[in-house]
Amino acid sequence: AGEAVTLCLTLAGSYMLWMGVLNIARSAGMVEGLARIAKKPLSLLFPRSEKAIVPIALNLAANFFCAGGAATPFGLEAMREMSEASGKSSVATDDMCMFLAVNSAAIELIPAGVLALRAAAGSQDVFCVVLPTFVCSLVCFIAAVVFMKLAQRLFPHREEGKKR
Repeated sequence: AGEAVTLCLTLAGSYMLWMGVLNIARSAGMVEGLARIAKKPLSLLFPRSEKAIVPIALNLAANFFCAGGAATPFGLEAMREMSEASGKSSVATDDMCMFLAVNSAAIELIPAGVLALRAAAGSQDVFCVVLPTFVCSLVCFIAAVVFMKLAQRLFPHREEGKKR
C-alpha cells in the first residue's frame, strides 16, 4: 500500500508538471497557433466538419503535448459540432469515425505517463522510450487515416431514402 501511494504521488507530480506546461503553452498562444497551422490539413481529413476543425485541432494538440485530460472537452465539443452539422444525432458520420480513429491513435510528443512510471520504478534511462513512442504513435496515426479512407471508399455513406 505504501508503494502504491508513493507511485500515485510521483505520477501526480508528473501530471501536474505537464498540465502546467500545457497551460503555459496555451496562455502563450502556442496551442491555438498549432491549431491554426493544423486547420488546413485537418480540413482534408474532415471535409464536412468545418465548424469542428478548431476543437479537433485543439484535441489533437492537447494529446500531442501529453495532456489527454485536457483533450477530452475539445473532443466532446468536436463530436457535438459534427453531430449538429450532420443533422442526424444517432448516426456516426465519416468525419466522426475519422476523428475517433485519429484521436485513438494520437501522435504523442512526450509520453509523460510512461516517463513518470519509469522514473517511479527506478529506471536507469527514463527517456529511452521517447523516440520509439513518437515513431509508433506517428505510424498508428497514419495507419488510422489510411484505413479510415479505405473504409470510406469500400463502404460509402448511404443517404436516407436510397436503397441498396
